[in-house]
Amino acid sequence: MRRILTATGAVAVLALVAACGGGQTRGTGETAAASSSDDTFTFVTNTEIVTEWDPALSYSNEIRAMENVYESLTWYDAATETVEPRLATAWEPSEDGLTWTFTLRDDVTFHTGRALDATAAKEALDRTIAKAGGAAYIWDAVDSIEAPDATTLVFHLSYAAPVDLIASSAYAAYIYDTRAAGDDPAALDAWFAEGNEAGTGPYTVDEWASGQEYELTLVADDDYWGGWTDGQYSTVEYRVTPQTTTAWQLLQNGEVDFVETLNPEIFDQAESTDGIATSETGSFQNLLALYNTADGPMADVRVRRAVQLATDTAGLVDALNGSGVAAQGIVPDGLLGSGAGISTEQDLDAARDLLAEAGYGEGSPLTLTLTYAQGDDNQQLYVTLLTSALAEIGVTLDAQPLQWNAQWDQARTGDRQDVFVMYWYPDYADAYSWFVNVFHSSDEPYFNLSYLADPEVDALIDELPALTATDADAAQAAYEQLQQRIEVEDAAVSTLWVDTYQRAFRADVQGYADNPAYPNVVFVHELSR
Repeated sequence: MRRILTATGAVAVLALVAACGGGQTRGTGETAAASSSDDTFTFVTNTEIVTEWDPALSYSNEIRAMENVYESLTWYDAATETVEPRLATAWEPSEDGLTWTFTLRDDVTFHTGRALDATAAKEALDRTIAKAGGAAYIWDAVDSIEAPDATTLVFHLSYAAPVDLIASSAYAAYIYDTRAAGDDPAALDAWFAEGNEAGTGPYTVDEWASGQEYELTLVADDDYWGGWTDGQYSTVEYRVTPQTTTAWQLLQNGEVDFVETLNPEIFDQAESTDGIATSETGSFQNLLALYNTADGPMADVRVRRAVQLATDTAGLVDALNGSGVAAQGIVPDGLLGSGAGISTEQDLDAARDLLAEAGYGEGSPLTLTLTYAQGDDNQQLYVTLLTSALAEIGVTLDAQPLQWNAQWDQARTGDRQDVFVMYWYPDYADAYSWFVNVFHSSDEPYFNLSYLADPEVDALIDELPALTATDADAAQAAYEQLQQRIEVEDAAVSTLWVDTYQRAFRADVQGYADNPAYPNVVFVHELSR
């Protein structure tokens, strides 16, 4: 989702690999120069880490750290495309899919010292749902939650939904101690805002220095239920280094262990550097060009289709040099709903004809406005190629690079652009996130920045959670129908490409694997030196 903001307004490059989740890791087996401490794992990113400490509201960069501090009931393994146990050991839906019963671990303690039981889990989820912020919409199907005994948690739903998958969400699914600051809810809000945490994960917060290069340090929780073995990291540092070239130099010098973001040129260099391992793995993140369906010249579907036909998506993917792959619809491979087979070849003559039908051409010039993320090289590439192509058919593109917050605010509350460029990825491993957030109509636009208002689309979207839980074949058909309607018939979007994770890390770091369901997260407890 276009939540992860970099220091320059760009999003870290992610990826897609066929069959989802599987990646390639290469290394020489030699080690880089010794780092300052072999029991410290230093993670380098080009953006601030923490924007929100409240686990009920977290919806941004802090996922990198939060997934090492907090845990959810379940966890999604993208390599096997299965939901796995985390704080829950087992779960069972009723035959009608309206009741889900989870069995919790009985050996877990919050970092606050309170034992995790079903009541504590219910309190956390009830609070997240009541806060109604961040990704809390994932629980919309839940009528109530009960805790009949210490290890049993029961979800009662208003409509069938895949609660096991929802409970693995990267956002709004954390289980935390709601009594960490006492019984006053307002006190807990303030307590979280100060940088405190109340999770069950392998690491706890040691230091937080907002705005500093060494922004956040985590330390191992000795009482972690998952246990510890020799060679694991006892400390995790998150270091903010905006420049990719600087981060790469730090890695070569052995001063850091992992670099999150590389450009294709540095990635090629990293693959042949002694002591450095690289990883190239699939993602669920894609870049969308959202077309204004509500007002301005692109309210005419012929103009929207002309812009689609002017877009050289094949050329874009080639120019990405491995950091992205061709999209075949809105839903990336590896998720239910993928395989829609949608692609558009550039055809400037057809685009010119459509514009003429819409009343544009000689003597009737057309100017379109576009906003995109300032500092994002890949988005800039798209803008450059589109500007050139549109100029060939007599259209001027007024493209404005903006910091994300400015771009988003303008699209929601100011003068609406004709084309809005943004990344999207799901909150949990399900395509529903694209459709309910980006393409469902709403009175006030939030992420629906094509301003699409199609009742038939809305009706299909509203059916998706129940279909996913009860009839996967019907859900697949609904997703394919939605993609044809939105991207082809309504021409509300062009899905430009799916991003590629390209990482570099010290070759003596063992156990690393990307999981596109948790973008940019390194699960440090799984690593060893």
